[in-house]
Amino acid sequence: MSTVQSPGSATVINAIATGCGAAFGIQLYVYAEARLKGSGIKCQAEGVEDTSLMEICARKVLDRFQLDTGVHLKTTSTLPVASGLSSSSATSNAVILATLDIIGREELVETDTLIPMEILEMGIDASLEAGVTITGALDDASASFFGGLSITNNLASKIIRRENMEGQNILIYMPHRKSPTAQSNVARMKLLAPWVKMAFQEALKGDFYRALTLNGLLYCAALGFEPIIALEALEAGAYAAGLSGTGPSFVALARGEGADQVEEVWKSYPGRVIRTDVDNQGTRVI
Repeated sequence: MSTVQSPGSATVINAIATGCGAAFGIQLYVYAEARLKGSGIKCQAEGVEDTSLMEICARKVLDRFQLDTGVHLKTTSTLPVASGLSSSSATSNAVILATLDIIGREELVETDTLIPMEILEMGIDASLEAGVTITGALDDASASFFGGLSITNNLASKIIRRENMEGQNILIYMPHRKSPTAQSNVARMKLLAPWVKMAFQEALKGDFYRALTLNGLLYCAALGFEPIIALEALEAGAYAAGLSGTGPSFVALARGEGADQVEEVWKSYPGRVIRTDVDNQGTRVI
């Protein structure tokens, strides 16, 4: 059996408006277990009925090496689905790496000939085929795969910059609702393009916190989320706060007592608050 851990990510710049995005890995994970057994691809996902993304990911790996072998896959998660925290990207990365690892361990093929970008692109293609992403989510997928911060041009399939982030308090507020990316209002988000470009320029200059906050407030306006949730986090001491992905989760970064104060404010809203940290390791076999 092979077991892989893949982190989710939080948004700095949502790429839907302009095609360029940025995200960073967080310590909430999808775990994928893979076994070679019988025939066909069989998938089981904790708390998720639709396993089509998992099946497509495994099939792409088998087709890549022209293998006809049975694979059993199971995923568990501390990363909530349809929450704006890149659960689809984390699932794709986890399933593909677990499948690659098990066929390599069983010496069916030499899988170490694949470079990381090929593995990453396999997951992006699978996510597009499954209809769980709009842009291909290279920003989310690369942050999940490599860990740390990733700034990307999704339309050109190019990673502009990658770097580790310092450990810090990350707070996530999750309302009692889900918000699948594929069901979001794309036309309305694209109206934001001129202002999202300004936020993206801040990210390129290294001011990720200003970029995150501006991006998050803009997408709140487009998608109908309450910006007051981010503003109250800033008032409580966060140095960045905004909507993650297409929501519904909000993310805030804070230090020391500021983190406790943000948590206290967000606990007054219906839903739950999660405290976590940056993940700089990315997707890996465990």
